[in-house]
Amino acid sequence: MALPVLMVLGPTASGKTQLAEALVDALHPQQPLRLISMDSALVYRGMDIGTAKPSREELARYPHALIDIRDPSEPYSAADFVRDADLEVRQAHAAGELPLLVGGTMLYAKAFRDGLADLPTADQAIRERLRQEAEVQGWPALHARLAAADPVAAEKIEPQNSQRLQRALEVLELTGKPLSWWWQQQSQQSAAARLGVRLEQVAIVPSDRRLLHQRIQLRLDQMLAQGLLAEVTQLHQRDDLSLQLPSIRAVGYRQVWEHLDGQYDSKEMRERLLAATRQLAKRQLTWLRGWPDLLTLEPALTPQALQANVQAVLHGTQPSLG
Repeated sequence: MALPVLMVLGPTASGKTQLAEALVDALHPQQPLRLISMDSALVYRGMDIGTAKPSREELARYPHALIDIRDPSEPYSAADFVRDADLEVRQAHAAGELPLLVGGTMLYAKAFRDGLADLPTADQAIRERLRQEAEVQGWPALHARLAAADPVAAEKIEPQNSQRLQRALEVLELTGKPLSWWWQQQSQQSAAARLGVRLEQVAIVPSDRRLLHQRIQLRLDQMLAQGLLAEVTQLHQRDDLSLQLPSIRAVGYRQVWEHLDGQYDSKEMRERLLAATRQLAKRQLTWLRGWPDLLTLEPALTPQALQANVQAVLHGTQPSLG
C-alpha cells in the first residue's frame, strides 16, 4: 500500500500550525511526524513576526523543514518548493516518519499535488524591462497585453498580481507559447505518481467568516505589539531589498514597507494590513472551495476532535466531524 502524506491547509489565522503541532504530540511515539512548512513567507530568515513564524522554542520542540532557508534577497518559487518538499517526503518515509505538509500557500499546495510544467528559468533582463514598462504604463496595461495573447492565463491572474503577470509575459516572450499551453504540458506527475504516495488532505475552514476575521484582527494586533514595525524597519534599511522582491511583497511586509516609504500614516497602515490579510484569507478560501478530496473541519472543534478526525483520515476510517 502507498505510504501516506498528510497535507493540512486552511486560511491564514485558522490554526493550521497549532493542529500540526498537536498531531505531533498525539501520534508520538507510535508514529513520528516530519513537519514540512508549506508557506512562501516562512522560508525567509529575519521575517518572523509578520509571518507568524513559530517561535524559537516551538521550532526546537516541533522542528519544521523549509523554514528559514532563504535570505529575503533570494526569491523562492513554487518549483523550488516542490523540489525541496519531494526530498523531505522521501527522507521522512525512509526514516519511518509521516510527512505532514502544513501551510496556506495554495499555489505551493497545488504544485505539490499536481506537479509543474517544465517552464524556462527566469530571465532577469526581461523581468526588469517588464517592471520598467509597468512603472510607465501600469500593471493593468500589461494585463491587457497578456489577455490579448493568453486569455486563459489572464483570467486566472489578477491585474495587480505583478509577480504572476510578469512571469506569464516572460514565459510568452521566452518560449513563444502562452503560459496556459505550458499548464497543459504537465511534465511532472502528480505527487501520487511522482512519489508513489497516498495524499490525504485536511483543511480548517470556518463556516462563519466573522470568526476568522476576529482571529485575523487579534493576530494583527499581537504582531504590532510584538514589534512588526521594527522588524520591517530593519529590512527597509538594507540596500539589497525592495518591493520588487517576493519576500517584501508578502502580505504585511508590503504595507509596512510602504508606510516607511511615507505613502501613508500608521493608522492607515493598520487598516491596509487588516484589509490585505482579509483579502488573503478570501483568496485561500476560494482555492479551497474547489479543492478535490478534501476533508474540511471547523476551527471551533476542540483540539481532541480535530486530532481524532485527522487520525481517522490517516487510518481510512470515517471522520466524526463533531
